[in-house]
Amino acid sequence: MKKILIANRGEIAVRIIRACKELGIETVAVYSTADKESLHVMIADEAVCIGEAPSTESYLKISNIIAAAEITGADAIHPGYGFLSENVKFAQICESHNIIFIGPRSECITQMGDKATARTTAIKNKVPLTNGTGIIEKPEEALKVIEEKIGFPVMIKATAGGGGKGMRIARNEIELFTNMVAAQKEAAAAFGNPDVYIEKFVDNPKHVEIQILGDKYGNVIHLGERDCSIQRRHQKLIEEAPAYSIPTKVRKEMGLAAVRLAKSINYDSAGTIEFLVDSENNFYFMEMNTRIQVEHTITEMITGLDIIKLQIKIADGEKLNITQADVQLYGHAIECRINAENPLLNFAPSPGILTKYIAPGGNGVRIDSHSYQEYEISPYYDSMIAKLIVFDANREQAIIRMKRALEEYVIEGVETTIDFHLEVLENKLYKEGKVSTKFLEDNF
Repeated sequence: MKKILIANRGEIAVRIIRACKELGIETVAVYSTADKESLHVMIADEAVCIGEAPSTESYLKISNIIAAAEITGADAIHPGYGFLSENVKFAQICESHNIIFIGPRSECITQMGDKATARTTAIKNKVPLTNGTGIIEKPEEALKVIEEKIGFPVMIKATAGGGGKGMRIARNEIELFTNMVAAQKEAAAAFGNPDVYIEKFVDNPKHVEIQILGDKYGNVIHLGERDCSIQRRHQKLIEEAPAYSIPTKVRKEMGLAAVRLAKSINYDSAGTIEFLVDSENNFYFMEMNTRIQVEHTITEMITGLDIIKLQIKIADGEKLNITQADVQLYGHAIECRINAENPLLNFAPSPGILTKYIAPGGNGVRIDSHSYQEYEISPYYDSMIAKLIVFDANREQAIIRMKRALEEYVIEGVETTIDFHLEVLENKLYKEGKVSTKFLEDNF
């Protein structure tokens, strides 16, 4: 491929453009009217405005994106994460226009991007998972299955998308009827698909995910695991790799299960298999993300691999040039999502202009960001300012390095999550690796 259009915005668009430049591939940025001053627009070889600020009029408008690709002569599209990255219709339209979709084949998205279908695939391949259902349309239908097979509490989950949208816990019949309707409405608004399914709720688990890579020749490997347990409202805030407090035997079993699942559908891109791990270190398949993830950075730090470059090469028909035996993990990496949010107001968004912006640096510190001084954090999209990633020889040293980097960060003009991250890093239980998806709820 010679020219890639990046159908995304913000830090991930910048990340992809940088990888393309190092591969000698030309880039096309697309942007909404609200993003005309964004860094990804400035550093791409070409840029095309694709619509107004609301994402439904720009980053989710397939016809505008395809038109931009055809006008600029782009022969490939990278969807990044979010927006259209797991939209099977978008992948199919790319394929029908002879545009390479830098992600898995549309069939893979159908099989695994839909979370209810993915459960069926997991069962076939003997990957452990909690009791659950396929797509359920009415609360009455869900209640019958819960009473007969699953039992409360349950998690109501959208079959499409991610980022915690379309997810609700129901601990009784009243919550089921209220929260199922709410989840369906949120899923329809966020993904254009109201479908939900039900699964048994695992109380107080760790959220651990396996990064996988597959090529078009049947080769699949995993790059170790990440612990993403520090989250609020199912949205991740701090991630680390490798998972500190999971036994080696369990980590190996999860890696093998992830590869087995990906191989069963001939998966041919970067992807992530997500698991819940309970207090007794039993693990359960949760879902697969058929795209690059925000936190791919920490896996890159402990493996020395560039996952975006590998993803592009796979899409271009290259074989994986590494085997499972070649994957060696070293050290420990932590990522903090620096968001324009006010933790004291339940993480309410804090859009505005960055009147002062000084990023940290030094050995073992990485910043993935589209922000700069006088840049405006828009109210139309997610509130991420930057991803701050650190790497060191072990977890204890990585925590110390992250604290140093957070203390160096200077951001004025908006509220941020910097002080919150520092508070988490000082927490005794966090230092001991005693974390779960309820960590914030129980400790903050």
